[in-house]
Amino acid sequence: MTNVAFHMEGSRIVSVDVRGHSGYAEEGADLICNTVVAALQLVECTVNDVLGLAAAVKIQPDEPHISLHLPGGLSDEDEYTCQNLLTGMMVYLTALRQDYPDYLNVMEV
Repeated sequence: MTNVAFHMEGSRIVSVDVRGHSGYAEEGADLICNTVVAALQLVECTVNDVLGLAAAVKIQPDEPHISLHLPGGLSDEDEYTCQNLLTGMMVYLTALRQDYPDYLNVMEV
């Protein structure tokens, strides 16, 4: 199962952590894993490459684990944009979980 944890400080999402293969299909052909990684990559590219912020990304290739952590000290505008991106990702993955509950878990911690 793929587990996606959105780490919260109050109502603010500070990071997202993705662990595990869903088991829906073989590695590389797994629709669930590929969809989750694509959603996280879209957020990361928007935050780092488009907005020019320095969100920390950690990838552990020896195990299925990737995480993104927002930097501190964001301007109000950047904070608003990042929260909307991460909230959108959470809503999207929660909807995906409803379709594939045996393969994907999404939680707030």
